Amino acid sequence: MKLSDNQLKNKIVLVTGASRGIGKSASMMYASLGAKVILLGRDLKSLEQVYDEIVQLKYSEPMISLMDLERADGNDYQAVYENMMNEFGRLDGLLLNASMLGDRSPIAHYDSETWVRTLHVNLTTQFLLTKTLLPVLYESDSASVIFTSSGVGKVGKAFWGAYSVSKFGVEALSQILSAEHEDQSTIRFNCINPGATRTKMRKEAYPYEDEMKLKEPDELMEKYVWLMSDDSRNITGQSIDCQ
Repeated sequence: MKLSDNQLKNKIVLVTGASRGIGKSASMMYASLGAKVILLGRDLKSLEQVYDEIVQLKYSEPMISLMDLERADGNDYQAVYENMMNEFGRLDGLLLNASMLGDRSPIAHYDSETWVRTLHVNLTTQFLLTKTLLPVLYESDSASVIFTSSGVGKVGKAFWGAYSVSKFGVEALSQILSAEHEDQSTIRFNCINPGATRTKMRKEAYPYEDEMKLKEPDELMEKYVWLMSDDSRNITGQSIDCQ
């Protein structure tokens, strides 16, 4: 896999959790390769900083979509769809990156409200946003939907609770959508597992870890670009490890 100039030229790509970490790195990289990026997140100030960085580098001007996934209702999802359809008439890529860690505790002591919140943010909102945006994804000649998985979404591990369960669900959701669209559309659905990466969430999960031994989000972007580009046109229903 190699990155090339204009690899994503003229593609319309929406990234959730775009204000920091992997979401920010992906947004910057996609923009640098010619994509028009819609930055979706809940922190306007942080999104504006990413917006400014992209504009200062003279990449295609991005668009901000302010949305708190945890609290969003049907009207909010519909508004995102209408903005995409009215502004662009299609959506070529969707990177579902936003998620929350929840508690790191045994199931016997897991807080019920945190369990529900974590499953909602990490799984239910992914379903709702993807379902809502399917009609605008169908308008693309080659659309890519990328869900964010995890190692604990493939093998359950102690103390990972709702986060692990939600990522197992994301893997299943991606596979189901892929199977339902096989030979019926040009949309492909895949998962990506970034692995141990120097992010705020990783710091929350492993506060005493030597983060200097971890890869920066920018170092993972090759596979994020590959899955979003037409180079992966024939890849669907897969779960790709970055490390």
